[in-house]
Amino acid sequence: LAPHDGAAMAQGVREAKQAGIPVIAYDRLITDCDLDLYMTFDNVRVGELQAQFLVDQFLPKGIHPRIIRVYGAKTDHNVTLFKQGQDNVLNPLIAEGKVTVIHEDWAADWKPENAKKIVNAAITQNGKNFDAVLACNDGTAGGAIQALLEEGMAGKVVVVGQDAELAACQRIINGTQAMTIYKPLNQLAQKAATIAMKMARHEVVVAPNEIYNGYKEVPAIFLDVYAVTQSNMRETVIRDGLHSEDLVYRKSP
Repeated sequence: LAPHDGAAMAQGVREAKQAGIPVIAYDRLITDCDLDLYMTFDNVRVGELQAQFLVDQFLPKGIHPRIIRVYGAKTDHNVTLFKQGQDNVLNPLIAEGKVTVIHEDWAADWKPENAKKIVNAAITQNGKNFDAVLACNDGTAGGAIQALLEEGMAGKVVVVGQDAELAACQRIINGTQAMTIYKPLNQLAQKAATIAMKMARHEVVVAPNEIYNGYKEVPAIFLDVYAVTQSNMRETVIRDGLHSEDLVYRKSP
């Protein structure tokens, strides 16, 4: 199951378990239920890579960045993990006065237009005196960039996202987005299908991690993620066939 709302899907898991059917939560955690397995990418690591990339653009130059943080949907548990990873990097620097968060908010339903409103509000309240936008995915990064475009700031503000969407990869090449995170979806899908077949045959599945879902410690498998910039676009998303070189390097309208 790949839930839109991890809490709402708990009832579906309960019904499956009553019927003796094992359940895998795919990419998003399902909370408060007797889940058999959770498979996703290392989303804490996603947040760490995002935040570390961002501060690395400034601190070595002696710049203490002022940033806007755009979170995703509150109903998506992954946002909590992205934020946890970001906080692992940012909180010590914030405490030292090396990073300042001038504005932060949640983009309901992950909608780019809601992310745009967040950045619009930040500019209205604080002016244009900021250096970066840390967005929890590429869609919200795109919304943030729309707000920056309206202010003539696109390409001057470091914008970080994740998911390696085609539009984000194009923005990276064109200079309006600095970085994204590549999560090899084909690897997750293939591994999940293989494990689902094993579980259907009642074979033992080894999961090296655990995550608490509000009901129990759920066995979990986390796959690796990769930072993508202009410098390694060909060696990551293009090499793996996620997007073609022609599409990525096509000039945006």
